[in-house]
Amino acid sequence: MMIDPIAFTLGPFTVRWYGLLIACGMVIAAVGGCKVMSRAGIDEDDFLTIFMMIVVGAVLGARAYYVIFQWPYYAQNPGEIIAIWHGGLAIHGGLIGGVLAIILGCRHYKISFWQFVDIMAPFVILGQAIGRWGNFFNQEAYGYEVDPSVVPWAMWIDGAYRHPTFLYESCWNVLVFLILLWLARQAWVRRGEIAMSYLMLYSMGRVVIEGFRTDSLMLGPLRMAQVMSLMLFFGALAVMFYRRKTGKAEERPLIDGKQRLG
Repeated sequence: MMIDPIAFTLGPFTVRWYGLLIACGMVIAAVGGCKVMSRAGIDEDDFLTIFMMIVVGAVLGARAYYVIFQWPYYAQNPGEIIAIWHGGLAIHGGLIGGVLAIILGCRHYKISFWQFVDIMAPFVILGQAIGRWGNFFNQEAYGYEVDPSVVPWAMWIDGAYRHPTFLYESCWNVLVFLILLWLARQAWVRRGEIAMSYLMLYSMGRVVIEGFRTDSLMLGPLRMAQVMSLMLFFGALAVMFYRRKTGKAEERPLIDGKQRLG
């Protein structure tokens, strides 16, 4: 299947599907988050300022993470370091950069960090589900070669039928989005646990899906995304346990007057 990575051109400007879909994911996260933040009593201007900080932090973190683990290539091609339109944004680096931005923004505007991340988590994973299709148009982040008679949903990519791992992750992310919305309505969920559930559920899917990919970032013999996902899973689980054990998670997620999302 021949896919044109260019969505359209405007004079000298070329707009690629990769950037367009990632931008769509960000817009959805911003609009959804802004709506719920305002119901939770958080000033919309403060939220949008923090959100812009998140976008910058996430993009810089995602690119830096990818470049670091592909340094032999970028050392020989330094001009490609800033070429994010060619692909190469690692979600784990984006999470690190985004969380650092949230910490700084929430501290400045005196907003509860846990309340903020609980509200944002469902919309972030929905944005990720959309952004993954940018990999489809870039013909990257795909799986190993398969027999289409055995795997009938396989896609023709790079000269062979392959596991469409970007599709797997997009579908998993939509499912996680629905689970997080359900969790936000449960009386037993405490503040911070929606965000921690996001990290745990996303990591579970990523550990499995990464095993199908052929272009994983590697740390020696290990797939870095699987290592990071396992660290995030157990780290989030430990945070939930600690906050429950020490009484720091007594509050319900303060979403709106009815204590719910949506």
